[in-house]
Amino acid sequence: MVDPSAGLEEVSIQAMSLVGTPYRYGGNTPDSGFDCSGLVRYVVQRSANVTLPRTTEQMGQRGTALERSEVASGDLVFFNTTGRANSHVGIYVGQNRFVHAPATGGTVRLEDMSKSYWASRYNGARRVVAAGSLPMTPVPTASPSAPPTAAPPTPPAPATPEDDPIAAFANR
Repeated sequence: MVDPSAGLEEVSIQAMSLVGTPYRYGGNTPDSGFDCSGLVRYVVQRSANVTLPRTTEQMGQRGTALERSEVASGDLVFFNTTGRANSHVGIYVGQNRFVHAPATGGTVRLEDMSKSYWASRYNGARRVVAAGSLPMTPVPTASPSAPPTAAPPTPPAPATPEDDPIAAFANR
């Protein structure tokens, strides 16, 4: 089975890097602060070069709707926090957690979707970035005049939790 989030790690990493940024209604940059849709729009634009609409309602019509079991890192998750569908949005980062800008007086934070507040208000999820649509990063190639190497390089050591920013935040 193919991991649907393969290649989309940058969306989650970018979202996690903004944890602690102040909330500001209408905010859409790290300097000014973020509201929920401003955060999502900023992260997806910066990490995947996909421009989303400004409102949660319009974001909820973009991309592909997902079953709860299909949600993967980098997908958008929607909630009903004001009595209307898709009134709040965040970015799923794995392990049943999402990053969002909650409300006035708060900061961008990591949240557990299984907490009763979020679980009871969950409206659905959408995939707005496809791994195949991300900008290609060229793979360096050896020049034809380079001398051959005697042995292949040693493979890197397995990643540790300290090397994985998503796991580090999720395991707090």
